[in-house]
Amino acid sequence: MLSGILFGVGLAAFVDEVVFHQLLRWHHFYDLATTDIGLISDGLFHAFSWFATIASLFLLADLKRRQAYIPLLWWGGSLLGSGGFQLYDGLIQHKWMRIHQIRYVENVWVYDLVWNGVAVIMIVAGLFFLLRHKKRVAHV
Repeated sequence: MLSGILFGVGLAAFVDEVVFHQLLRWHHFYDLATTDIGLISDGLFHAFSWFATIASLFLLADLKRRQAYIPLLWWGGSLLGSGGFQLYDGLIQHKWMRIHQIRYVENVWVYDLVWNGVAVIMIVAGLFFLLRHKKRVAHV
């Protein structure tokens, strides 16, 4: 499950960085300083996402080598990792620390609602996969 969680965190961070930071240019990872500092923080954030993803794939390869890969656990962990990262980002970094917002507009609450709502949906889906696996094991 650790491999899946790391993959989910890395994937969510990667998508966040590419879509919201680079393509849409809605914000930087750290928006409380100059644009240059924001770009540097984006680069460090991008590196973090790749390290998490690569580490997860090494763990996944080891699971497959040992024939210990359980798809429901891995996908459940991936969804928990993605949703957990996104919820952390939306609640802690956006609202509590205020190091950036999803988008700098007057009705930011709409973006917050969608962002955090999608995070909760991913977490619930991940828990569904984990509970489904647990039921399968209990019936064996």
